[in-house]
Amino acid sequence: MSLESHLDQLRERHAALEARILDEDQRPRPDSETLTRLKIEKLHLKEAMERLRMPAG
Repeated sequence: MSLESHLDQLRERHAALEARILDEDQRPRPDSETLTRLKIEKLHLKEAMERLRMPAG
């Protein structure tokens, strides 16, 4: 898998998590544990994308 295709895949997962977070947050009684878990997962994906974008060295 190329670097760019891997980044694309991570971006798609990140966007999907954002959508799930927004959906959960719009519920009448959002589940705070679910929101926290989703936000942490989204942060991990963002960190992974940043690591891949940084030049080696």
